[in-house]
Amino acid sequence: MDNRRNLYFYYPKEEELEEKLKPLFNLARENQFTIVEDAEDANIIISVGGDGAFLQAVRKTGFRQDCLYTGIARSNEAGLYCDFSLDNYDEMVHSIMHEELEVRRFPVIDVTANGEAQFQCLNEVSIRSTLIKTIVMEVLIDDQHFETFRGDGLIVATPTGSTGYNKSTNGAVVDPKTPCFQVSELASLNNNRYRTLGSSFILDKSRKLTLKVVQDGNDYPIIGYDNEAYSVRNIKDLTVTMSDKIVKTVKLKNNSYWDRVKRTFL
Repeated sequence: MDNRRNLYFYYPKEEELEEKLKPLFNLARENQFTIVEDAEDANIIISVGGDGAFLQAVRKTGFRQDCLYTGIARSNEAGLYCDFSLDNYDEMVHSIMHEELEVRRFPVIDVTANGEAQFQCLNEVSIRSTLIKTIVMEVLIDDQHFETFRGDGLIVATPTGSTGYNKSTNGAVVDPKTPCFQVSELASLNNNRYRTLGSSFILDKSRKLTLKVVQDGNDYPIIGYDNEAYSVRNIKDLTVTMSDKIVKTVKLKNNSYWDRVKRTFL
C-alpha cells in the first residue's frame, strides 16, 4: 500500500464529529499518510457516517476509477458498505499498514433520462408516482415490449443495492460478483387491462431496460438515484444499462459481503 498514502475524508462538518476524528487524523499522520483537502489528490477516499455517507462520497467524487473507497460507520448506523467503525479506527490504519486488505469491486448502472441526462447509480434508481394516483409505464427489454406496469413505481437495483429499497419490496438479495441488475415492483395493479409479472426479475449485464412513462396526467414522477432525488420533473423515459464503471472498495480479508448480510439481517 506504499503508493496509496493520500487520504481524503468525506464527512458532515459537525463539531462533535470532527473532535472524534482528530485521533484518527493524528494516527494516520503518525503512520506516514497524508490527509488531503481535495478528493482529486487522494488515492483512498474515506467516508464517515454509514452507507448513506458512502453513497454520497462516491457520487460527489465522480465514481472515480483510479482510487479506492472505504467507509467508517458511526455507532448505530447501517454499514453494508463500511468495514470499519469509528469506535475502532486504529484497526483500519493497522490493516492498511500491514496489507490485511482486499479490493472488492461493486457493479454500477448507467441511467439515461429522456435520452439526454446521464448519471450512475451504485445502489438503485427508482421511479415513483408523486400523486395519489398510480403511474403507468411500458417496460421494454432490449427494445422489445415486456409488460405494461401500473402501480406506485419500479425499482432498478444493482447487486449491492439489492439489500436496500429492493429488499423491502421482497426483491432478491444478489451476490455483487454477479454483474446484473434487478427490477422490482411497488404495489402493482393487475387486472384484465394491466398485467405484470408480479415478481422481481433479474437482467444480465448485456441487457438494456427501458421504462416509458405513459402520459396520462401523472407526468411528473419522482426519480430517486441512490439517496438523492433527480431534479427534472417531466420524465418521459428512463434507459438502464450496466456501466463499464465499477466502485473499488477496501475490505478486510475475513469480512465478505455475505458476512455483512448475515450480520445485518440475521
